[in-house]
Amino acid sequence: MAFSLYDASVANYLQTLGGVSGFLERGLVHFREQNIDPETMVEARLAPDMQPLRFQIISVAQHSRGAIEAAQSGEFRPPSFKTPYGYAGLQALVAQTREALEGWTPDAVNALGGGDVVFHLGDHKLPFTTEGFLMSFSLPNFYFPRHHRLRYFAHQWCAARQARFHGPAEDEEVSAGAS
Repeated sequence: MAFSLYDASVANYLQTLGGVSGFLERGLVHFREQNIDPETMVEARLAPDMQPLRFQIISVAQHSRGAIEAAQSGEFRPPSFKTPYGYAGLQALVAQTREALEGWTPDAVNALGGGDVVFHLGDHKLPFTTEGFLMSFSLPNFYFPRHHRLRYFAHQWCAARQARFHGPAEDEEVSAGAS
């Protein structure tokens, strides 16, 4: 079976971006139920030395749509993470990223194979083949924020719902008359 750059990249991006979109929507529902302003979560960090949610979502967009655009242009530069997105803006970024990627056909993406991509970071330049860039740089950077960080955010946001579903923990008291 021949290697399909489209199947290895865009098909995976689209599936995962659907999950990220759902995660942001479920988060918004949770915030509204808990009377939490979703804008306060845009700059939320899991730890003081980690980047905020805004950075994680921008990274997912950059390492999917931005990666395919880099494969086409031959150059990749990190985005400005100072872009002032609100919660709705992050949701729109994910939707725009999905829409742009849906416009790529398998033939168009597969035709990008065999090219070169140069990653620019300040004065530093790191050359890649298109396949090497997508498989060893952008895909891991795409999945890392999605899998680890966004999963943790989701866990934190949904803890109250899970507690209501599963009932009180063993060390919690149940008030009299509770069903």
